[in-house]
Amino acid sequence: MTRVSIHSVGLMAPGLPGWRQSISILRGDNAYHPQALPPPKPVMLKPNERRRTTNTIRLALVAADDAMSQVPTPEELLSVFVSSEGDLDIINQICIALTEAGSPVSPTQFHNSVHNAPAGYWSIATGFQQASTSLGGLQGMLAAGLLEAAVQATVEDKPVLLVAYDHRSPAPLNRLIEGETSFALSLLLSNDYDSPGRLATLTLNPMPEIEATTMQDAQLEMLRRSAPSARALPLLEALAKQRPASLHLPYLPDLGLQLELLPC
Repeated sequence: MTRVSIHSVGLMAPGLPGWRQSISILRGDNAYHPQALPPPKPVMLKPNERRRTTNTIRLALVAADDAMSQVPTPEELLSVFVSSEGDLDIINQICIALTEAGSPVSPTQFHNSVHNAPAGYWSIATGFQQASTSLGGLQGMLAAGLLEAAVQATVEDKPVLLVAYDHRSPAPLNRLIEGETSFALSLLLSNDYDSPGRLATLTLNPMPEIEATTMQDAQLEMLRRSAPSARALPLLEALAKQRPASLHLPYLPDLGLQLELLPC
């Protein structure tokens, strides 16, 4: 069992273009409308650097920036970036290039294909030089990322920014890999339980396989099912409503993750 504080939240998803803009929808005060996600534009990156990034990288950075813009910048900030499958657009383009004469793989595409490319661009944009971890986890990616970030916050006694992201799977990979839409969230976590402005305390407890928590709103439930990172929606709903909640996330085939949320 691991316990951490949640200090801020970032969000970027269809119809949910930022945490502050989405709170009233997640509370149920306003109806959710699944509008197309605008092209993410991370203002933290200079234009020349931004042009070298991909949609997946930009999506992750916008979500990260959303959380970081709400609180003073912590010192010695660690980071954990997690995705179900990585940058499938780039992988798809490289695979297509390898079938062509001469195998003309773009250098830009190649360097963006590594799994820690979003973390690398985030460090370039922010100047942070602390440790960063990049994970993959298929359907259990969110649970894996939460556990990694919570353990690091506890063991290293430093704040940790968790960024979980998935970009929509391109054809023909979408026939094999689940990912109907793009979704990204970020959480600033720490083991500081006394600072003002904390949103909630989160306790994580791995346990035998359990049924994942769903959304009551039919449209939001469709969104939750559309991407592995979107499994965070019940947690985000509880944070928006500022109510205690016991939530379940998928993790490994025979193991789930129970979350106990206690708002401040």
